[in-house]
Amino acid sequence: MGRFHRHDDGTEHDHEHDHEHEHHPDPLSAVSADHGDLSAYDTGVERVSVLERIFGENDRAAEANRQALDRHGVLCVNVMSSPGAGKTTLLVHTLRHLRDRGVRAGVVEGDIETSLDADRLAGLGAQVALLNTGNGFGGECHLDAPMVARALGDLDLDTLDLLLVENVGNLVCPAEFDVGAHDSVMVYAITEGEEKPLKYPVMFRSVGVVLVNKMDLLPHLDFDLPLFRRNLARINPRARVIEVSARTGAGLAEWHSWLTLQPTEPRASSGSR
Repeated sequence: MGRFHRHDDGTEHDHEHDHEHEHHPDPLSAVSADHGDLSAYDTGVERVSVLERIFGENDRAAEANRQALDRHGVLCVNVMSSPGAGKTTLLVHTLRHLRDRGVRAGVVEGDIETSLDADRLAGLGAQVALLNTGNGFGGECHLDAPMVARALGDLDLDTLDLLLVENVGNLVCPAEFDVGAHDSVMVYAITEGEEKPLKYPVMFRSVGVVLVNKMDLLPHLDFDLPLFRRNLARINPRARVIEVSARTGAGLAEWHSWLTLQPTEPRASSGSR
C-alpha cells in the first residue's frame, strides 16, 4: 500500500481524462502541485478503483469489528508508533496495572514476523492474539480490519473489558486503516526528533493522544520539547500529550487514568496539553 493513500478527508482522487492515450511520463515535467512527482507511475482510473475497493472493504470490516466489540462491551484502543518507540514496554507496564486493577484485558499483537513481542506480554494476565502479517497477509507493514477480525476469533470477548491493538511499527500505513477500534493513540519517542509531526502528519492527525516516551533521556539529548509541541499543535491541536517513560514508569499514571475512563466519558479530548 505504499503507493496508495487516503487523503486526510477520507477521499481519493479520480484521475480521469477526456481522451484516450498512452502515458509517456516526462520525469522533468510530470510534477503535480498536489501530489509531487508522479512520473514513475502510470496513474489511471483502474488504480483508483482498486484503491476504493480496498478501503471500502476495510471500512466495512472495521465497522463489523466495532459492532462485535460493542455487543460484548469491550473497549478497543489502537496503539501505533514507529519501530522502537517503546509500545511493547509501555504495554508491559499497562497490563500489570490493568491486572492489579481487575480490568480484564486482551491484546492483538501485530508484527510482520516473530512472536518476540507477544512473548513479552505473556503471563501478565491478558489474553494475547498474535498476528504476523508475513503469515498469509503478504507481509503488510500495518494491521487492517480483516486481520483484526481474524484475531478477534482467537479471543474470548465475553471475558474482556478492554482490548489493546499493538499495531505494526510504522509511521505511515497503520494510520490509514481503521481496524475497528474506538480510540487511537500513538507512542512517540523523543529520540525521533521534533519534526516528525510535520513529516508524518497523517499519523499524528489520526490520534487523540500522543504518549511522548523516553522522557528519562531528555537530559542527554538535544531535543526541543516545546518545538515538538508546537509542531504537533500545527497538525493536530486537539491531541492530548502525555509525557511518559516506559522504562522508569514516570507519567504512566496519567496514561492509565485515561485508558480506564468509562466509555461514556470524553477520552481523546479530555485534559489539557
